[in-house]
Amino acid sequence: MKYLVMLCDGMADYPVEELGGKTPLETAKTPCMDKLAQTAQVGLVKTVADGMKPGSDVANLSVLGYDPEVYYTGRSPLEAGSIGIDMKKTDVSLRCNLVTVTDEPVYEDKTILDYCADDISTEEAKILVEYLAENLNSDEFKFYSGVSYRHCLIWDNGTMDIGTMTPPHDITGRPVKEYVPKHENAQKLYALMKKSYELLKDHPVNKAREEKGLRPANSIWLWGEGVRANLDAFKEKYGLSASMISAVDLLKGIGKFSGMSVVDVKGATGYIDTNFEGKAKSAVEEFKRGQDFVYIHVEAPDECGHRNEMDNKVRSIELIDELVLGPVVEELRKMGDFKVLVTPDHPTPLALKTHTNDAVPFLIYDSRKEYQGTAEGFSENTAKASGLYIEKGFTMMKKFIEE
Repeated sequence: MKYLVMLCDGMADYPVEELGGKTPLETAKTPCMDKLAQTAQVGLVKTVADGMKPGSDVANLSVLGYDPEVYYTGRSPLEAGSIGIDMKKTDVSLRCNLVTVTDEPVYEDKTILDYCADDISTEEAKILVEYLAENLNSDEFKFYSGVSYRHCLIWDNGTMDIGTMTPPHDITGRPVKEYVPKHENAQKLYALMKKSYELLKDHPVNKAREEKGLRPANSIWLWGEGVRANLDAFKEKYGLSASMISAVDLLKGIGKFSGMSVVDVKGATGYIDTNFEGKAKSAVEEFKRGQDFVYIHVEAPDECGHRNEMDNKVRSIELIDELVLGPVVEELRKMGDFKVLVTPDHPTPLALKTHTNDAVPFLIYDSRKEYQGTAEGFSENTAKASGLYIEKGFTMMKKFIEE
């Protein structure tokens, strides 16, 4: 038996007036998802419990069967693990976004224009983060480069008692002054953010970007603090040899800490320009080499939701169906019995440009069974209409594997 999880990050949404009152998932042409749904279990799952922040960290842990209330220690440590940072028990890590801010002289008067600096390339970002490291690293703080706009700061003997550090994708277009860290323990972090602007605003990489009409990565924004993560091995938990396929350090970190084989796909970007075909090919290769379980994570719908890119969000869902899910399912049919779980981790509604903790649609397809009276297609509405509801998201993996 082979097990495939198709995780469509941020795919769930609210009805959109410009789409005739439909969601992007309802609008998108998804023949593979719809066909699977016709003989699958379709329903809603609450991946993020009330009271927890609806991030991809909490939600993906939940989908993978790890109760976030037990296993979650913060977002950044998972990314740090993927980057290859061996955190000490006394370290605190923080996500370090490269962002674009306006050019007012006083930092508090600036506005965050873009949480990802026009999705800056990993190559450009590496130069900038290494420049920050040369100028700002100390015995207390060290910068590490990651992928695109996503990087890491390690705080030696740091503290988690720092108050609220707001994710930049939640405050794009808003003045910085409303989200300046207020806690006394966070003032060193805020000082680094302000110093980063002075270092980056005239950097040659940013000057070259501006000449091309691209936004400069002229500041860092720190958030997502946490301490060293420890996850039970997925194989010990479920008895399956597993692989993780993703473009982003967060999911790679989850894969690493849970003992999965983490697969790097050339050209995987985390946006709609990602290498969809490469992810499908890698998944098939993992199955053929003997892996029982493959988790394919595609970030594109989430990024499009954050940017309020309606057409791109619809298209990203279509590309997942056409170029990833469809081809992998076709190959699985040649291998024997298999099961497929398709779900978002959380909604990223276009209207809000950020995550919510609403329940998300899921389908569980089993090639050995045909469930009667199921949905004609796969969407938020067909999932709700089914009446099937999983209240605790971390229990869905056990249902997927064992039932």
